[in-house]
Amino acid sequence: MSGERILVNGNHAAAYGVRLARPMVVPVYPITPQTPIVEKISEFQAEGQMEVELVTAESEHSAMSACITASLTGVRVFTATASQGLMLMHEMLHYASGARAPIVMVNVNRTIGSPWGFWPDQTDSLAQRDTGWIQYYCESGQESLDTILQAFRVAEKVLLPAMVVHEAFYVSHSLEVVEVPAQELADQFLPPFTPPHRLDPEIKESWGNTVNQDMFYRHRKTLGEAMDNALAAAKEADADYRALVGRGYGIIEEYRCDNPEIIIATMGSMTGTAREAVDELRAEGLAVGLLKVKLFRPFPLKDVRRALTGVPKVVVLDRNFAPGTGGFLHQEMKAALYGMSDGPEVHGYLAGVGGTNIPPAKIKDMVREALAEKAAAEPVWKG
Repeated sequence: MSGERILVNGNHAAAYGVRLARPMVVPVYPITPQTPIVEKISEFQAEGQMEVELVTAESEHSAMSACITASLTGVRVFTATASQGLMLMHEMLHYASGARAPIVMVNVNRTIGSPWGFWPDQTDSLAQRDTGWIQYYCESGQESLDTILQAFRVAEKVLLPAMVVHEAFYVSHSLEVVEVPAQELADQFLPPFTPPHRLDPEIKESWGNTVNQDMFYRHRKTLGEAMDNALAAAKEADADYRALVGRGYGIIEEYRCDNPEIIIATMGSMTGTAREAVDELRAEGLAVGLLKVKLFRPFPLKDVRRALTGVPKVVVLDRNFAPGTGGFLHQEMKAALYGMSDGPEVHGYLAGVGGTNIPPAKIKDMVREALAEKAAAEPVWKG
């Protein structure tokens, strides 16, 4: 039951992950740079490699509406989008989590307007962090493929939608050799979706009724509990996937974190570049480590605190920007570490916003700067 190794771009790798997950309904609306994902799924359907209902919508808002209604009937549902498409979905993202619909969606990070651009920037998905969606950030096509299967497993266990995110061009259009697990292994890891509640005349349940204040309060409380439960579910899914397929990623990754003087924290494709910087700095005699945050929602607060306990300094690299507060990961890290007596000094850098290139040499410069200076209250811009 070994898999096959193929040379594909990151978007097509994601499509192979979707094929393995066997969704029954895939509402689609094309947008650069996501379109190759749904194009490849349509090829799989046309070639008889997938039994799936493709729903061509007139907008991303309609596509997510179709996802919700299909999911509520009890079938597995997938879609993909990017940038302005995700912005247009915003209202329906709240509806999806409120409906407890375990949709899985790939978002390909792209700058949001205005001005107009097509470059990698995580602001589009991070701006949706409070919509009640689980969020995974991937650094390669292989990781996206594997994470799609894990995301379906977690989403269907806790009954919340999940977003699998990778960046435009650095991942979406870059070629790499990926391993596609055998379908038998995928089926073993991800059994058919059988929800406890669904729209079915035999069950006689409904959805979308007006509720009173107390019912809404209780509903939001249980949604929060489901998000809390997603942490353990994500760890379990990753461990089971590693045991079955031989690959796993964890909800965070610690790289060369043995007695570090300083740790670089980031997520997404910049992680690979940061690894190179860590290796070079270690070769130069600096005790530097790397913390990759893969699961951003729910935020792995306890894991991050454990990883950074006793570490003098942490450099947070953000390929995103929230006007008025700075980098999203920088905000989350400061909140997570607040009150720790032995927590690190947190240095925030807006690095790679808008897709600007951040090579290892520039990351090394930021590390040296952070080692020599006290952390500023505001994040520092680095092109």
